[in-house]
Amino acid sequence: MSQWQGSTPDPVSGQPLGLDDVPAPEPSAVTPEVSETPVDSPFASPAPAAPMTEGSVPPPQFPNAVPVGYTPGAPGYGTPPPRSGLRAGPVIAIAVILALLAGIVGGALGFAFANRVFTNDGVNPSISLGAAPAAGTSDRPADSIAGVAAKVLPTVVSLDVVGPSQAGSGSGFIIRSDGYILTNNHVIEAAASQGTVTAGFNDGTKATATIVGRDPAYDLAVIKVDKKDLPALPLGNSDDLVVGDAVLAVGSPLGLTGTVTTGIVSALNRPVTAGGSGTNDTSFINAIQTDAAINPGNSGGPLVNSAGSAIGINSAIATLGGASSATGSIGVGFAIPINQARRTAEEIIKTGKSTKPVIGVTLDVRYTGPGAKIAENSIGGGQPITPGGAADKAGLKPGDVVLKVNGRTINTADELIVAIRASQPGDTVTLKVQRGGSTQDFKVVLGSQSTTE
Repeated sequence: MSQWQGSTPDPVSGQPLGLDDVPAPEPSAVTPEVSETPVDSPFASPAPAAPMTEGSVPPPQFPNAVPVGYTPGAPGYGTPPPRSGLRAGPVIAIAVILALLAGIVGGALGFAFANRVFTNDGVNPSISLGAAPAAGTSDRPADSIAGVAAKVLPTVVSLDVVGPSQAGSGSGFIIRSDGYILTNNHVIEAAASQGTVTAGFNDGTKATATIVGRDPAYDLAVIKVDKKDLPALPLGNSDDLVVGDAVLAVGSPLGLTGTVTTGIVSALNRPVTAGGSGTNDTSFINAIQTDAAINPGNSGGPLVNSAGSAIGINSAIATLGGASSATGSIGVGFAIPINQARRTAEEIIKTGKSTKPVIGVTLDVRYTGPGAKIAENSIGGGQPITPGGAADKAGLKPGDVVLKVNGRTINTADELIVAIRASQPGDTVTLKVQRGGSTQDFKVVLGSQSTTE
């Protein structure tokens, strides 16, 4: 989908935030300006530029040359004597004729040589133009950008979505040869209750897709088409990424199918939050930031590494805001790490459901100090600490402030949620907590909550 709006209001403007329309933070002195698979895994089976105008540059004007010290009419200076030899007119004419003759002779000789060489007529049988590569293939090295693109493009699909009240488009990619496709929840959400999702393949064919399951909490969805022997995209390891790694983004921005853009990993562990349209759920993403151009319609397509393996799912872009509703790449895009997406997709394919890790607390979003503060009192009917939950079992108390998760500094409530959701249910995390005037570490075994709709 090109854009989507949700129920999570912007704390400043009160307007909802969209995952394809993540507002860039205000610039400050600190913050930059700114939206192999286990054996039992199901994966083990089978915009035009403005026209340029040519400026009119007049030829330089040279005044008539006058000998130094020459003053017309002055004593001792008369009319300059006439020069001997050919005049300028005949000299120019002869030069033009000679140039034309040389061009004709040279062109004829060059054509004859090229014709005899490249038609392979026996003069030089070892040189020939050769046959063009077959459509859809590349004669470039496999590790070049063109080589990686040729490998990835057949695995990427365009998605046309029609729902009862809205329609849109997006991208996805094949994760299993028997028809399973991974995409964003916000791409197919309009057709979740009733509607159609049509997948367009690289070879020009189309097929109707069914929604296997979707996870609004992570903005992920799995759909399936009735096709076999499809080319599946290998899934990489997003934990191995470092800032500066080369990446390619592939998808259908603005409906332009089969588009490839390049860039690098600009940053890791960027907290990105947004709400989906028609749902009260908010997506929290521990995102990969990239400067590869990502535009509306890229959502759900893969972010791949230089080996041609998916390491992320393109999901959001930052915008400059302002009165205009138009959005586009400003070099700040965000992708869901593939390790998170793999776990969620596996759960959906195996059980039709997915889960998220929780610690069982209610956070005070009005708190402005360092870290994320657990509410001191009940908020909206929710207890500060869920009785019997992960935080309760670990010994956390109302009013505690979480400063770090596994050594990762926490500055806001959103950052705490994103850091927790980067793990999985059952994982043990270490929370550095401020209580009163002291800090201490707590080992918390994460609980589980269903997220699938």
